[in-house]
Amino acid sequence: MAVRTPDPDPEPDDSDLGSFGGAARVPGANPGWLTDFELEEARRRLPMLYVEAIPVRTDGSGQVTEIGILLRSTPLGEMTRTIVSGRVRFGETIRDALFRHVENDLGPMAFPLLPPQPLPFTVAEYFPLPGVSAYHDDRQHAVSLAFVVPVTGTCEPRQDALEVTWFSPEAAGSDAVAAEMEGGRGTLIRQALASLGLLR
Repeated sequence: MAVRTPDPDPEPDDSDLGSFGGAARVPGANPGWLTDFELEEARRRLPMLYVEAIPVRTDGSGQVTEIGILLRSTPLGEMTRTIVSGRVRFGETIRDALFRHVENDLGPMAFPLLPPQPLPFTVAEYFPLPGVSAYHDDRQHAVSLAFVVPVTGTCEPRQDALEVTWFSPEAAGSDAVAAEMEGGRGTLIRQALASLGLLR
């Protein structure tokens, strides 16, 4: 099964950017957004930087009680599970990219709790060739900073996600859930649980 790191849709002010033919950029539009052609060229030459977020819910004492995992449909119609993920734009801080992707995937009412300087629990490397690492993306070499992000609001998935399912930490780390995760992200979930002291 071909697995890809999801790409966000352009923001509204990015919608008039040049097409595959290489039209000129629109003044005032986001200069960090690449056309499809530019992105394909960059992917062939450079590792791409991503942020990934594992949304969690906590109790009153700050203990993680639930892990949020997205359900999505692939272009081939297969149902897979994944996490919040997306590229970091040129000139964008890691914190801003993380906030943007959490809002894009979970909706504006998710209310993520991000510290001023977020620290990833791990760095994951995705390679186009399977077997190089635990993570695979058939389009590119990508380096991803992975974060655990508490959310306090209502999560209503957008983009290509169909729903967010809340699992107990034990269920999120199970073999059954890992088998449904794309690109090796079951390993990422287990690393997040280990960083929280919840892997049993």
